[in-house]
Amino acid sequence: MAKSPYTEPTLDKDLHKIGMMESAAQFVMNRAAAPAFALVFIICAASAAITMSASSGGMLFIAVASVMAAYMAMNIGANDVTNNVGAAVGARAISLRNALILAALCEIAGAFLAGDRVVATIKDGIINTRLTPDPDMIIVIMVSALFAAAAWINIATWLNAPVSTTHSIVGGIMGAGAAIAGAGAVDWTQLAEISAGWLFSPIAGGIIAIAFLWFIQTAILYAQDRLGAAMRWVPFLLAVMSGAFVSYLLLLGFDGGIDLTAWQAIAIGTVIGLIGYIPFRRAVARQSAALDAADPSIKSLFRTPLVFSAALLSFAHGANDVSNAIGPLFAVVEASGIQSVTANQDAPFWVMALGAFGISIGLLLFGPRLIRIVGSQITKLNPIRAFCVALSAALTVIVASALGLPVSSTHIAVGSVFGVGLFREWHVAHSSQRRLYIEAKALKGDKKAARELMASRDASKAATQAVDNTYRYLVRRSYLLSILAAWVVTAPVSGALAAGIATALHRFVQ
Repeated sequence: MAKSPYTEPTLDKDLHKIGMMESAAQFVMNRAAAPAFALVFIICAASAAITMSASSGGMLFIAVASVMAAYMAMNIGANDVTNNVGAAVGARAISLRNALILAALCEIAGAFLAGDRVVATIKDGIINTRLTPDPDMIIVIMVSALFAAAAWINIATWLNAPVSTTHSIVGGIMGAGAAIAGAGAVDWTQLAEISAGWLFSPIAGGIIAIAFLWFIQTAILYAQDRLGAAMRWVPFLLAVMSGAFVSYLLLLGFDGGIDLTAWQAIAIGTVIGLIGYIPFRRAVARQSAALDAADPSIKSLFRTPLVFSAALLSFAHGANDVSNAIGPLFAVVEASGIQSVTANQDAPFWVMALGAFGISIGLLLFGPRLIRIVGSQITKLNPIRAFCVALSAALTVIVASALGLPVSSTHIAVGSVFGVGLFREWHVAHSSQRRLYIEAKALKGDKKAARELMASRDASKAATQAVDNTYRYLVRRSYLLSILAAWVVTAPVSGALAAGIATALHRFVQ
């Protein structure tokens, strides 16, 4: 029996429509999965808060504050944590999936092991509690600050702008505090210190990253014997990094640990770095033996240290910035009069868990977007440049601690990435050492170096302009301008939004 000429085309069309519908449904489900998981976490946070405060008259306030803290923690993970692993991912030292898992675990560890020590600054160090004796005032201020800061960070993430979550929450608390208790209740000295840190962080981060990149290029990459130079200097650089991170972690402190001054932490880190130099030298020698002596790929020697640096930066971030989410929540719990909290000044376990897991969930669900921007879209990173960015992050915090300046890890990381990119632009255009290195490679028969050398020697204006267009702009200026704008408005926007919310809530409570 002959088939109808219309049967197969009609069936094919129907199947195609069904396939398109299934693809569209899958796309929608994938886009909706992350917000759905986030909503489940927020509901769990509210349920835990109600369970833990069922005997308190302030149960409703604690539940609302817990919802806001969960929202804030996830936004911190989506926006801020990306700076710790972006360089390693951009340099392809670790995959995006593995970086997310590593950062999530280290954030949780940092929050639980060292997070309590910085909660008090957010809880008590911004608003003068003597001028806000009414517990309802404290609750309104902290809830308003949490919502305002989280909303702004959410907007900044949507705009692809990594911002300081610390500046966001501090601005929110100051704005809400000024609206409810008057300008006299705000510690304006704290605001001045934060402003100084805002200027210091990106500039210092960029300068330190540039200094190490210049050193690596001068001492290793453009040396006649690159392999010998790498075996001489890479162990030294790894020792500096290990010492810097030890000092960094000591400055964070741990629960029940001994408080150290910045100089004591630096001294201990220096000793650890010196001790580590010998095993680092042996490890680098073993790795170098597998490299091609004629044209060794020195970049591979920096991949493993980058992974460790991403883990340590994430741990440090969890210890420091978990307070931005749970500090205000702890203040609300304390103001609600729960006896177990007032007797013990450490944050309750469920409060710490909310912050720690909230940051990690936000990172896993929404972090990849900004990780790609910081790691690869601002400027091109390789393991050496990313190593300089990571090392700069630790050293800038140490220098700032010695000077008594608060700094932003976000500003340091982004400033270091921009610094590395801008230095590359200058170096490509003006470095005589680089030009001599390219000439030497061209004489050895390197075709790429020969083409670049021929183009650079072309006397015509058009050819010169073509070379400039190819190499000069290695940093995306649009990201530079948008991120700087977001930094400038972070504290004012959070403060203004929090002030409006606090004013409305205060009238409702009264």
